Amino acid sequence: MLIKKYTADWVKDFEDLKHELEIGLHGINCQIEHIGSTSVPGLDAKAIIYLNIIYENQGDFEQIKEALIQNGYYHNGNQGLAQREVFKRTENQHHAVLDRITHHLYVCPVGSKALERHILSRDFLRKNEWARQKYQEMKYEIAEQAQQDKKTYATLKELHANTFIDAIIELEKSEQKTDKKPKN
Repeated sequence: MLIKKYTADWVKDFEDLKHELEIGLHGINCQIEHIGSTSVPGLDAKAIIYLNIIYENQGDFEQIKEALIQNGYYHNGNQGLAQREVFKRTENQHHAVLDRITHHLYVCPVGSKALERHILSRDFLRKNEWARQKYQEMKYEIAEQAQQDKKTYATLKELHANTFIDAIIELEKSEQKTDKKPKN
């Protein structure tokens, strides 16, 4: 099955990956966030940990890029999304943690649209059971339509889930605005 039942192991996997990345990024001004479906407690997902390394200054990106390359990643460009750089593991280096846990690694500047999308959708799904349930059902339906094929699933999810994600992002933004309004 493409979609797996939620497991708290995903939190531990993220923490293990984060720890190893922080060792390699030591001294560089950045933070690492767990994003994607595995970051939402109770949400069934593909067993892939998504991480965002977030930086403030362009000079920080160059340092992050060099550190990741030295730790067995290669820069795979932005894959069509501005201000979201993709890094993948090289095949010629081996690391006990970084190669054991399937993950996708993005590097985004503070304020990028891709980062905002990742964080807002994650936060909304964490707080709203109805949205989590609806998204989970959608993912199972798409996996079934894709006949459990990863590439077909990704294409169908892009076509069918983005409208839902866009809607919950707008809801999260409006909730944040409401929370920031002064109370009388």
